Amino acid sequence: MRPHPSPETAQDVPLLELDGLRTYFDTLSGTVRSVNGVSYQLRAGETLGVVGESGCGKSVTALSIMRLVPTPPGRFASGAIRYRGTDLLKLTEREMRQIRGNRISMIFQEPMTSLNPVLTVGRQIAETVQLHQKVSRAAAMQRALEMLRLVQIPEPERRVKEYPHQLSGGMRQRVMIALALACNPEVLIADEPTTALDVTIQAQIVDLIKRLQKELGMGVIMITHDLGVVAESCDRVVVMYAGRKVEEATVVDLFERPLHPYTRALMGSMPAMNTQAKRLAEIPGMVPAPHELGKGCAFAARCTEVQARCRHETPALTAHGNGHVVACFAVPLDQPHNLSEVAA
Repeated sequence: MRPHPSPETAQDVPLLELDGLRTYFDTLSGTVRSVNGVSYQLRAGETLGVVGESGCGKSVTALSIMRLVPTPPGRFASGAIRYRGTDLLKLTEREMRQIRGNRISMIFQEPMTSLNPVLTVGRQIAETVQLHQKVSRAAAMQRALEMLRLVQIPEPERRVKEYPHQLSGGMRQRVMIALALACNPEVLIADEPTTALDVTIQAQIVDLIKRLQKELGMGVIMITHDLGVVAESCDRVVVMYAGRKVEEATVVDLFERPLHPYTRALMGSMPAMNTQAKRLAEIPGMVPAPHELGKGCAFAARCTEVQARCRHETPALTAHGNGHVVACFAVPLDQPHNLSEVAA
């Protein structure tokens, strides 16, 4: 196992960097700008939360990093995805296969659609190990058994011979984690890892990912719509809306000082045990269809602080201290530094 990185490594060297990424889909209804100029960085040992409503581009961003976007209809319009300085978008498919599942791994939303139903879970893990580490089948099966122990699956000697349908939802999710970590990746992308699990199992899965990250020194991208998971497990947070990054901050700063109206609306819609409110706040309206996005702020039609310029100008990301950036005209400017990520 890789040792936990030194503080200098964790702070100074980005493992993964998205730079103005634009991933579009050409459809009969028009061009869908699923990811529209998104930039962020991930460092070793860090957990980056990516939050937003369904359809905001979180999962497409993850699939873009893994180079799993179907082309066509999808295409990378512009931008870069750098892993240790190498632009993944410029690699051949053969070169990308050496990174995908080996250096960068992903836990998908629904294990039953990601695991092969006709292969035992042990064989599926072993095949990944054999592909990337060129070991014998016996050694790969032994590694699969070790991984099931690592993710705390009970009776791993028996479970390694079972099929996905024989396991509970929580166990299948643990198998997905074991599969993703089998080759000791440096970057782990967890796409809604607690979806469809009960609250107790959700907490166990989040704790498991945190423990394994500490042991292996990985950088983790936690994609979720659950702000509770973000508060519990993340160091920094990126808030996305309609394919764009609208706010980014440390998790402490974001929860203490949410600046974008969308971020505040998300937090207002969360249940809290200590609140005296009779009902949760709701965000009026719907997320606009991606192929219908025009000029102006995509959140303008739902925003309670909308200004006239919001409807025809797209706000650029501006800095508001302590690594906190936000794209909103309604946020008071405190001598911010205009960033290069400006919407087209």
